[in-house]
Amino acid sequence: MGAGVELEMGNHGEQSNVDAKQKALEDWLPVTASREGKWWYSAFHNLTAMVGAGVLSLPYAMSNMGWGPGIIILVMSWVITLYTLWQMVEMHEMIPGKRLDRYHELGQAAFGEKLGLWVVVPQQVVVEVGTCIVYMVTGGKSLKKAHDTICPDCKDIKTSYWIIIFASFNFVLAQCPNFNSISAISFGAAAMSLTYSTIAWAASIKKGITPDVNYGPRSTSTADNIFNFFSALGDVAFAYAGHNVVLEIQATMPSTPECPSKKPMWKGVILAYIGVAFCYFPTAIIGYYMFGNTVDDNILITLERPAWLIAAANLFVVIHVIGGYQVFAMPVFDMIETVMVKKLDFAPTFALRFSVRTLYVAITMFIGICIPFFGALLGFLGGFAFAPTTYFLPCIIWLRLKKPEKFGFSWTVNWICIGIGVLLMTLSPIGALRNIIVQAKDYKFFS
Repeated sequence: MGAGVELEMGNHGEQSNVDAKQKALEDWLPVTASREGKWWYSAFHNLTAMVGAGVLSLPYAMSNMGWGPGIIILVMSWVITLYTLWQMVEMHEMIPGKRLDRYHELGQAAFGEKLGLWVVVPQQVVVEVGTCIVYMVTGGKSLKKAHDTICPDCKDIKTSYWIIIFASFNFVLAQCPNFNSISAISFGAAAMSLTYSTIAWAASIKKGITPDVNYGPRSTSTADNIFNFFSALGDVAFAYAGHNVVLEIQATMPSTPECPSKKPMWKGVILAYIGVAFCYFPTAIIGYYMFGNTVDDNILITLERPAWLIAAANLFVVIHVIGGYQVFAMPVFDMIETVMVKKLDFAPTFALRFSVRTLYVAITMFIGICIPFFGALLGFLGGFAFAPTTYFLPCIIWLRLKKPEKFGFSWTVNWICIGIGVLLMTLSPIGALRNIIVQAKDYKFFS
């Protein structure tokens, strides 16, 4: 009898020890460390994650799709991704007494411990690490553009050096411990995205409609136009890719039975989506209306003048991309730090955090320098990861967890979204792959 009680107490003590260790780890990890987030944090984290420098290529995407399909796809993507984002916010606290703080935890709830990880993590890593690398290149190129615009006669500095200069900001900021500690950076980034989007469409209006503007197809060959259409589909689809960090952002919101975290989160999401509409629709529509099919793949290049304004817009892009880098890197830091502590038995210390993050920034910088045409590759790779995580994985998980009635409204809507998402996933990489093949002769490693 006594031995049984002792064993029982021993087990209980071990269990509480494990729980205490788990709690200490949660308090240290970047996603779960601080649960003090305000609803407006969710607004600008989401806006920073969602609006990328990709907004500047929307007029170009429109010119490859034409008026009708272009506007339909822009609006439809906005509606579908808002719906799938709502699903993720709803599912965050679906299991009583538990918060699904990370995308892969949601996957595990739906597909089981093992499979859930394999379904979500590879895609999430491709999206987040890929975005960080693209942001390295975008940041470097925008710095270079700003420099060349202000000082056209200066000595030409290689893009590689600009990427290193851009990375130096991230080396410092990557040391911010958690999401709430980067809320100020994220706020600045969100404000910048609104600013440079506004510059893009306002300067287009100021420049006026191009004489003999043409809204017809870009190319004379049908094959070219079909492939361009596919790749434009990809551009628009990836313009709405903030879902990979949604649960991680919601994890920073406080939650009580009276006021679950989905309330402040959803308030922020709505505000963010109004901001997204304000950035995307005017830029895409006005940019295409003014320049027709002669618009460049970055509208700031088409505008050229006034020089000071274009230089300023490029610097705003840089500030935004710094914030975007931090928001997308945070869940990756969380994954690496979890593995280091749980699987490899490292102690959760500042030294571990410092080395992991510095190494991560260095690796993304190095890949960005070696492969400056990474953005084109991401269109191809991303097609397999952006579309599922944003357009249909939330729907599949919803069907598995909520089990809506067959052929009912919710069931039908989810299957429609899955259908559209799968189409996107198959068509956009085709367009992107062709772009890579056509432009490969101009690609230079270490530009």
